[in-house]
Amino acid sequence: MPATKLHMWRGILVALLIFSPLSDAAESLRDKGLEESEEILSGSIRENPGSVSLLSRRGDVRLFLGRYSEAVEDFEKMISLDPLQDAPHWRLGIAHYFAGDFRKSARQFEKYHAYDGRDRENGVWKFMAQTCSESLEAARAQMLQYPPMDREPFLELYEMFAGKKSVSDVLKQYGPKPTGGNKTVQFFAKYYAGVYTALTGKKADGLKLVKEAVALFSPDSASEPGAPGYMWQVARLHVKVIESDSSTSRGK
Repeated sequence: MPATKLHMWRGILVALLIFSPLSDAAESLRDKGLEESEEILSGSIRENPGSVSLLSRRGDVRLFLGRYSEAVEDFEKMISLDPLQDAPHWRLGIAHYFAGDFRKSARQFEKYHAYDGRDRENGVWKFMAQTCSESLEAARAQMLQYPPMDREPFLELYEMFAGKKSVSDVLKQYGPKPTGGNKTVQFFAKYYAGVYTALTGKKADGLKLVKEAVALFSPDSASEPGAPGYMWQVARLHVKVIESDSSTSRGK
């Protein structure tokens, strides 16, 4: 990417972080900034059509804009250019999920598990996708297996998805107050407890929890070291997915 465009791209990304996710006007401004970023990246891709890194960045921007099928296209183009990108591409699994292609989403997370069998969050997403494409019972019967050690709160979340712990158990441990002041742990607990709650039929309660998770961070603080970063953006999108009921009413 030319230096001038790269500077513009970085400036736009920084500018996007100042807007509150709770304001309609702010969301409109953020989306405008993302659209400008997408336009810049598209111009650079026309000049460098074989750039995996540019396709990766545009795929992320399109995902954050809610243009899920286009994000899938960019991520899949990356893989066609460099097949080694396939197995570790968990972002493609998320894009498939939001695009409503839950079977492809589950398969992508299975690929990632073969690549990195220690990331239990990947197993959470595979479970979510399989619940949407098949059933809660099928997802529980085919949960990916992990070593017992894991970062908080994913061991407890996994037990919740498996039916061994309740949502209230997880929230009692992580919901009222961040463990050791760690808001990121609380974010993941509320986010995935909310998605699980929505998937099991309590949409309003689940939506409330996901919104509470997103509200723990402002866009600028979400990008700081140790903060949820990319997954905060994903949770922001998940609010809209649950509101439209797309994750519980569609499947492929």
